[in-house]
Amino acid sequence: MSLAVVTLKKGEGRFLKSGGLWVYDNEIASIMGSFVNGDIVLVRDFDGYPMGRGFINTNSKITVRMLTRDERTEISPKFLKQRVRDAWEYRKKVVDTGSCRVIFGEADFLPGLVVDKFSDVLVVQSLALGIDRLKETILDALKEVLAEDGIRIRGVYERSDAKVRRQEGMELTKGFIGEEFPTLVQIEENGVKYEVDIRDGQKTGFFLDQKYNRLAIQKLCKGAKVLDCFTHTGSFALNAGIAGAQSVLGVDASETAVLQARRNASLNGLDGTVKFLCEDVFELLPELEEKGEKFDVVVLDPPAFTKSRSSVKNAIKGYREINLRAMRLVKDGGFLATCSCSHFMTYELFTQTIGQAAKNVHKRLRQVEYRTQAPDHPILWSADESYYLKFYIFQVCNDR
Repeated sequence: MSLAVVTLKKGEGRFLKSGGLWVYDNEIASIMGSFVNGDIVLVRDFDGYPMGRGFINTNSKITVRMLTRDERTEISPKFLKQRVRDAWEYRKKVVDTGSCRVIFGEADFLPGLVVDKFSDVLVVQSLALGIDRLKETILDALKEVLAEDGIRIRGVYERSDAKVRRQEGMELTKGFIGEEFPTLVQIEENGVKYEVDIRDGQKTGFFLDQKYNRLAIQKLCKGAKVLDCFTHTGSFALNAGIAGAQSVLGVDASETAVLQARRNASLNGLDGTVKFLCEDVFELLPELEEKGEKFDVVVLDPPAFTKSRSSVKNAIKGYREINLRAMRLVKDGGFLATCSCSHFMTYELFTQTIGQAAKNVHKRLRQVEYRTQAPDHPILWSADESYYLKFYIFQVCNDR
């Protein structure tokens, strides 16, 4: 059966031509041939030059997501298995693979698909119609590739419950793919044990992208009094505790997250050192300041304050507020670890916002290091959306 052909308008496809994987609806001149949404199509430039193959969905502004730049390449099980093998071989070289993100969508040339490995369990999130039709073939290939390294996967759980699926004309869904299994999974990272709730935890159950940023704060926390804001299930707080902090307070507005954090503290024998509080961080920071509290290390790991360009201005206010409050709580010469996980809060904007906060509270920042997401969440330079996590560590000094 011949494939439908998507032809670009003259002068369009700049993103695609610079290495990106997306074709937007307003870039398309014509679609010739029959297809149903989710099918593989050929993409050609206005003059017929072949651009490759991808899957189509006319419900989405991103109408085509590319799978290969070679028009002659069949999107077969063999092709998909090679994509999976490439992703796994890369992880083996760059991260601890005990628990890691095995497939990161566009950055692994499998657009719209995320697969996280938590010990011997896989959690999959499918965000595009075309990849949704291929996901079980990809998961079977992944289990085969892992088995070649002696890793037996005991279960797969789907967390395709992100609202972005609706933009693709898809229903939200979650549940087991294959046999059922216990959905509380124990993992270990940086010497810290966690119980991960893959069924009801945020996103796929645990934020693997901060793995080495959590490790980076350990050296600052020995003997320190630490405040971990937006602690979620306690990951930064527990890294501080395991590193020998004198005391750690983790804060989160979610009761469920705090209960999980307390269980994680018990799992690591840190109940006496690491405490958790269910409070709104924006309300708590001014209260701590009023009481005259000071900390050796303050960590800010908030959720994304913006998920679109239209709300960036409000996000800037939020980031500025929590950073200036946190700076006031850091002892002179203490440390602030602060981050943004929003793609739309760019490096330049985030840096500028922190600088403005420091100026407002008359603090001098000495940069210790700047980091991004762990390398199992690779940044593909031609896919801007793959670069989202910005993470700074500063020494905070009073104006002298």
